[in-house]
Amino acid sequence: MLRDASLLITGGTGSFGRAFVRQILGQYPDIGQLIIFSRDEQKQYEMAQEYPRARYPALRFVLGDVRDEQRLIRSLQGVDYVVHAAALKHVPIAEENPWECIRTNVMGAENLINAALETGVKRVIALSTDKAAAPINLYGASKLCADKLFIAANNLAQRNEATQFSVVRYGNFMGSRGSVVPHFLKARHTGVLPITHPDMTRFGIRLDRCIELLLYALAHSWGGEIFIPKIPCFRVADLATAIGPDCRQQIIGIRPGEKLHEDLITPSDALNTLEFAKHYVIGPTLPLWDTDEYLAYFKGKRVEQDFSYHSNRPADWLSIEALRQEVEAALNIQLAPL
Repeated sequence: MLRDASLLITGGTGSFGRAFVRQILGQYPDIGQLIIFSRDEQKQYEMAQEYPRARYPALRFVLGDVRDEQRLIRSLQGVDYVVHAAALKHVPIAEENPWECIRTNVMGAENLINAALETGVKRVIALSTDKAAAPINLYGASKLCADKLFIAANNLAQRNEATQFSVVRYGNFMGSRGSVVPHFLKARHTGVLPITHPDMTRFGIRLDRCIELLLYALAHSWGGEIFIPKIPCFRVADLATAIGPDCRQQIIGIRPGEKLHEDLITPSDALNTLEFAKHYVIGPTLPLWDTDEYLAYFKGKRVEQDFSYHSNRPADWLSIEALRQEVEAALNIQLAPL
């Protein structure tokens, strides 16, 4: 699919972007061009040292911001595929700076849609989050708005070869910057790990597994889907035990805008949700394609009308030992045995 193709990733110097670039360069050595679009020149400089141009001639770095539509239009000239990972993601910071979050997450999404349509990009896959399902904070609400924009964008073009837009929604990345794992790893040396609530649960997914679903969506999407991986969930207190088994856990209270449990699919989504072997798809409410034909082609089924997919599922929680193994695999480190 990516042989001799041109792919651009927004927010390409973030945790997901770096993992994505590493996997693409390893899996598709014959890719035509891989463009890192981001606004942090220092991170671009550091990444360029890791991937010297002489060894990775397909790799390009473009400085820009998704808030700048004209810069996106210029950067997408000749691009076949786009992965949209740029976003402001910190929940409390978004609560305190709402307009900044909206300018990047919502208006930036609109800018990318307009630029992709203007330049004839074949396919755009946008990254979303579990916080976009039944959102209670501004970050989640902004990502829900972005999801709606990307799905509705499929109606904007009339030609068969028009740009297709789809979304991949996931849980927390194990070990990514800003996640609780690095925070626990740093704090464990103090002997105390701060826990917001003893019953809090979350979805967790390794970056490589999210990239696997994203590449599937990039190759197989029909436009208008929200792809959701079947992923494990866990108690945050169990994660703390896995990382610092000898540490005392201190309850500090839920932060502004946080949920006790997260959702990936709400009961309201169930009417449009389809199940497949390794993932779910929330289909578009707009008439973009025939659902029965889609199910037959990809060998799936409809979910029950009262179906929901949330992190408060005790039967599916990762054990403390499994969490330890996930953290070790995600960060390539060795934790103390339990």
